[in-house]
Amino acid sequence: MNKTRILLVEDEKDARDILEFYLKTLFDIVDVAKDGDEGYKIFKNEFDKANHYDLIVTDIKMPKIDGLTMVEEITRLNSNQKYIIVSAYKDEDYLLRAISLNIAGYFVKPLDIDKMIVLLKKIKKESLSESKEDKYIIILNKTYKYNKKTNMLYDNNKSIKLSKKESLLIKALISNLNNIISNEELKKTIWKNKIVSDSTLRTTMKRVKDKIIDDDFILSRKGLGYQIEKIQ
Repeated sequence: MNKTRILLVEDEKDARDILEFYLKTLFDIVDVAKDGDEGYKIFKNEFDKANHYDLIVTDIKMPKIDGLTMVEEITRLNSNQKYIIVSAYKDEDYLLRAISLNIAGYFVKPLDIDKMIVLLKKIKKESLSESKEDKYIIILNKTYKYNKKTNMLYDNNKSIKLSKKESLLIKALISNLNNIISNEELKKTIWKNKIVSDSTLRTTMKRVKDKIIDDDFILSRKGLGYQIEKIQ
């Protein structure tokens, strides 16, 4: 079973200790940061290793970087990251900034732990349900991933529209992950028994590469063929 992971960012020691205690009763891994700067660095370090958090629980007013500024920076890396905001103040300016972000809940201190746990359990259940699909997901790099079940390519969580030939090309490379596939093998897989030129393959490859130009994961091996190397 996939482990559930949460990041807690809270500068007040008493509140941090209480939240950490309750979070550890629900989630498998609880990482803790003492301010927004540390929280962002922890998230970025895990993100670079292709690890994700099911939820981030953060205070708003903290030293170095406030909670919502940290959330905005993290959202630039992962637009689907979920958050719960906790604060000693019901600050309207902060609330307005939070509207455009993926905020699952907003709790004012002193916290109503019972209500918060209900929401935490709901988020955990949703995360476990989503993780059942993880076995089909291949992370190609920091930008793109592929679902082997649906044969869909995603830019983060936005699907990329591919033609039938383009889809077959990606599928062929994914099916031989880390191995070099020759032009002849690709043509045979994509066009079956139809005879096509190398230029036709190059045209199809270019169309695919134009769609993944932001973070191209297809390697051209001169004189040998093409390859996708999965990140470690």
